[in-house]
Amino acid sequence: MSLRPTKRSVTLKGHRTSVSLEDPFWDAFRHIAEEKGKPINALAVEIDADRGLEIGLASAIRLYVLRYYQDLNQDG
Repeated sequence: MSLRPTKRSVTLKGHRTSVSLEDPFWDAFRHIAEEKGKPINALAVEIDADRGLEIGLASAIRLYVLRYYQDLNQDG
């Protein structure tokens, strides 16, 4: 497992873009998508739509992952 960001492609509304995340974030992002029963690209589209222009997609994904697990810990 690499702690350096790994660049992977996602498709947002028919357009391919690359996102650089550390392997633990990729793993968590995939896990969350599976838990929600969504393809990873569909979840990326949702995150992209909710982020503001001042934040990059990779940062938005990291924050989404963080919030997801924080919410899990609070619920239970």
